[in-house]
Formats: sequence, structure tokens, C-alpha cells
Amino acid sequence: MTVNPNPQILLYPRIRKSPFFYASRRHGVAMYSVYNHTYHPRHYGDPVAEYWALLEGVTLWDVGVERQIEISGPDAFDFTNLLVTRDLSKCAVGQCKYVFLTDQHGGILNDPILLRLEENRFWLSLADSDILLWVRGVATHAGMDVQIEEIDVGPVQVQGPKSFALMRDLLGEAVADLRYYYLQDFTIEGIEVTVSRTGYTGEIGYEIYVHHASRDAERLWELVLDAGKPHGLQVIGPCHIRRIEGGMLAHGADITVDTNPFEVGMGYDWMVDLDQEADFIGKEALRRIKSEGPARKLVGLELGGEQLGTYNDGSMIDAFPVLHDGQVVGKVTSACFSPRLEKNIALALVPAALSEIGTRFSVDVAERPGTQLLSGEDLVTAVVVPKPFIDPTKEQPKSDVTSLDTAPL
Repeated sequence: MTVNPNPQILLYPRIRKSPFFYASRRHGVAMYSVYNHTYHPRHYGDPVAEYWALLEGVTLWDVGVERQIEISGPDAFDFTNLLVTRDLSKCAVGQCKYVFLTDQHGGILNDPILLRLEENRFWLSLADSDILLWVRGVATHAGMDVQIEEIDVGPVQVQGPKSFALMRDLLGEAVADLRYYYLQDFTIEGIEVTVSRTGYTGEIGYEIYVHHASRDAERLWELVLDAGKPHGLQVIGPCHIRRIEGGMLAHGADITVDTNPFEVGMGYDWMVDLDQEADFIGKEALRRIKSEGPARKLVGLELGGEQLGTYNDGSMIDAFPVLHDGQVVGKVTSACFSPRLEKNIALALVPAALSEIGTRFSVDVAERPGTQLLSGEDLVTAVVVPKPFIDPTKEQPKSDVTSLDTAPL
């Protein structure tokens, strides 16, 4: 039986379209996936070239799949604080936070960016999972006065060292005042947008949330393209090489409902505020997990063997088994070849007792249907190394944009 290495993905009415779907596909999308029940451009033909475009210039991404859940009403603060593991009394109006939503067992349901637009109005910019259903279910039993809806707002990302220059041309000098993980409202030729200094890259970048996206998304896309021409703007897909280098998590791969915040490490312990007075879903379970210590840890690995792919090119169909002393003990959740480091790098869930820097493993990098026996020739060496692999304190995205060279490419 012959395996087709590049099967098509069907485009048809049943799967949702990003508000930027028809705009982004004009740039020659080479591969889609489905994210939040919505078609998502993964790359436009050469993910490595897209990686260098991100590092050296400025890039535009269709991330309209990041559906926006708005929580509003008199009890919106208390209700949202019930959903997330962080203390929202420490989140000012006009500020963003990276947050975990956990279930009653402490498992991670989603890791959205939270935007606080008003005292009692929040957006959850979702990763890939059915959180709208969960939030509405919680609201049904919470007895609070809140409104919850998926709103007609769609984001694009503008990322890379030249992103400030583009955004200044698009929005004016006021964008220079936008601090890391803060937001501000703007109007661009009559189009209402909310702009945050956030992104999925570890580079300087912004997200533009288009209000009335079903009406204005494509026009906004064209305005960004026009503003980007002097700066060499390139349309790309989400750059998984860069996010793996930066230790950024992918829901459904590195984290799922079967993982908890204390397993994923990288300083994310501070995202669980067990000392706050307010309760949140999963608080007691996470208190117990912290006290006992997590059974697993998400570690960084350097892998030997042949050069891996880019993760979003179809080269990693499933998690790679991690072996220690000949036994499968964990799994590689994300892996790629880093052109800058000139190494294969990966994130892997392994037993906490085997998570120390320098611990050695074998990893089976073969493609398999799920039941195939491990093949010796597909085993590569692996060693635990510090993570994130690049810029561990995230100095790059926090940079003072006014000090950048903003001359066009």
C-alpha cells in the first residue's frame, strides 16, 4: 500500500474561514491546518526562508484563527478571575497577560492572551481548543451577571525587527508609547482596531485586532501590505522554529488538558497564584501538585542525527518516543532544526527524576502509524539542555523600539 506523503486538505464550506482567509491565500499558501475549527495558513512554500524573514525584517501573519471570546457585564472581573490561574487584580486596564485556564484537576485547557479593555470587559485570544463551550458551561453554574460571546474581531501579527517602523508608518508616532504586553485603540482610515505589543515569536512584534472583522479585515490587510512595502514586508505562517527556540508552548502538542502548569517549567510557575484570596478553577488541585512536586517536566533537548524539518512542514506527524535505558519514558512534543544554532532542538516531556541538565536519552524520530515497533536505525542521541534555547529572559521583544534602526530595507 502506497502512502501519499503530501495529501491535500479539503477546502469546503463546512470548516470555518479566518476573516483574512481570502486575503492571505492570494499570497500562495502552500499548507493549511485546522485550528479552532478554522483553516490556518501554516507556510507559503519555504518555512526556513520565512524564519530568516522574521529574524531580519518584518512579517505579516494571518492569525484570525485566534478567536476572541469577550467576557463583559457587572461580574466580568470576578468571573474571569475564576477562569484563570493568575491574579487579575494585578492586571490593569489596557494591559495584556499570558494566562492558563485549567480544569478542576489542574490540567491546562487553553493558554490564551488575555486583554483587559475595561474594568469589566476582557478578551481571551484563544489557542486551539473549545474554550467558548467551557466558559459558557462555567457561566451557567456560576450565578454571576456576565455576557460571553465570540465577537467579530480578528487578529493579524506583524513581527520582526522592522515591525515598529511599519507600525509607525501605519499608526503614527503614538505607537512608540505602546509597552510590551499593553494595548491601545487606534483608527486606521475608518477601521477600528486594538493593537497590542505581543506575539508568538520572541521578536519585537505587534498584534492588530480588527473590529468588525467580517467587514474590515481584508481592507486592513491591504493597508498593512501597503505600509510594509518600504520595509520589505513578507507574508508568512507562524514560525515554529522561532517559537521552539524561544521555548513557547503549542497547545495540543507541548501542553494539553493532561499537562499542568508545574510540569511545563520555564518560569511559568509564577502564572499560578496560589496565594491570592480569590478562588479559581483547579486551585486546590494545583496546590496539591505543587506540594507533591510534578511527576513530569518539559525539558529542552538537543538531538543528534540527520537534520530535522521545521515542525510546520509535515515532517513531524506525531510525538517522538523518548527512551532511557532502552525503555520509553517520555515524548518529544515539538522538534525542529534551528538554522541559527545549527542543531536539532526539541521540547520533551520526561519524568521529573530525569529532567536534570545533562541527562542523556535516545529519541526515535521515525514516522509510525502508532503501533510499529521502535526501529534501531531511527534512534538518535539526545541531551537535556537549558531552555529557552535563545534569549531566555526575553530581552528581544522587550527592546526599546525607539532606539531601533527604522530605516527601510
